[in-house]
Amino acid sequence: MGYFTVPGDGGSQVEARLHKKQVVHYLCEKTTDGFFNIWLNLELLVPLVIDCWIDNMKLIYNNKTRTTTNPEGVETRIPGFGDTKSVEWLDPTQVSEGAYFKDIATALVNIGYERNVSIRGAPYDFRKAPKETYTSNNKQPVVLVAHSMGALMSLHFLQLQSQRWKDQYVRALVTLSGPWGGSVKSLKVFAVGDNLGTYVLRESTLKDEQITCPSLAWLMPSSLFWRPTEVLVQTDKKNYTVQDFQTYLNALGNPNGWEMRKDVEKYSLNFSPPGVEVHCLHGQGVQTIDTLTYAAGKFPDGYPGFIYGDGDGTVNMRSLEGCLLWQGQQRQKIYHQTYPTLDHMGILRDDRVVAYITGLVSKLSG
Repeated sequence: MGYFTVPGDGGSQVEARLHKKQVVHYLCEKTTDGFFNIWLNLELLVPLVIDCWIDNMKLIYNNKTRTTTNPEGVETRIPGFGDTKSVEWLDPTQVSEGAYFKDIATALVNIGYERNVSIRGAPYDFRKAPKETYTSNNKQPVVLVAHSMGALMSLHFLQLQSQRWKDQYVRALVTLSGPWGGSVKSLKVFAVGDNLGTYVLRESTLKDEQITCPSLAWLMPSSLFWRPTEVLVQTDKKNYTVQDFQTYLNALGNPNGWEMRKDVEKYSLNFSPPGVEVHCLHGQGVQTIDTLTYAAGKFPDGYPGFIYGDGDGTVNMRSLEGCLLWQGQQRQKIYHQTYPTLDHMGILRDDRVVAYITGLVSKLSG
């Protein structure tokens, strides 16, 4: 039996090649001889140099074609489809800060699985098929192991396949911290950015790149999970709900954010079951943003306060538990497991989660 790992937002390496006519800073390179690692590359995230990184990594949205492109003079590619290395480590130098699916892949190797044969990676451009593994593993159906936004990608992929195809090629879908209904934190990122969990990086600097990504618009709270009366952003002039995203993004000076949301909302509103056995694993009991609150006169340029609720620190509990809505909607079983105080990224390194996955291997292979 083979395993395919499907990374989440920010969970794939990205390479770039430059042939630019102008740059934002004298330190920035205009041209490169070949492709170089742009994500994750910690050397590019230091002060001043990070301005070059943002200018190369951001996307340009075209509201006529409804697509995004790289900035002029920037060419990107996603390395290593099928290779676990590019999802085990986000930084190809393999420094500890860049570890991603490493612990899970190592645990599977320790019980007899082989990298790039029975364990494979499925990286994709997180800003924007298992069949081979099936053939190379004695025609045994594969298990998809997906983290965060990778769970949404996997769901969309499975929704596009026939039931006959899924019965033949996919044994189960294991999701780790799946944001099934989106996350209120995405509204915070649109407003002030996110420092990716490190105090070294400034939220306001990273925001310039983050808000150009349609994937962020995809992760906005879904109207299937939040009622139209629930306040998500509270200000002295207006309260914003799931019905007010256009007004909210326009107030932030980001009309393209609303255009991108219109493009991706159809995926959020299609929550039909995947049609395969599901193992839905996630943390709980970690403070997670439920509402953004602005003091009088501070919206949209000030920094919000937060009202917290339950979740994994990134995704709200109602969204993490979205997989339970499929119970009774498909013949395949839905298994659900929660882990107290386990956060969104910690789930990839937690011994209990690794043990669950290796135990599932033994069960499904037996």
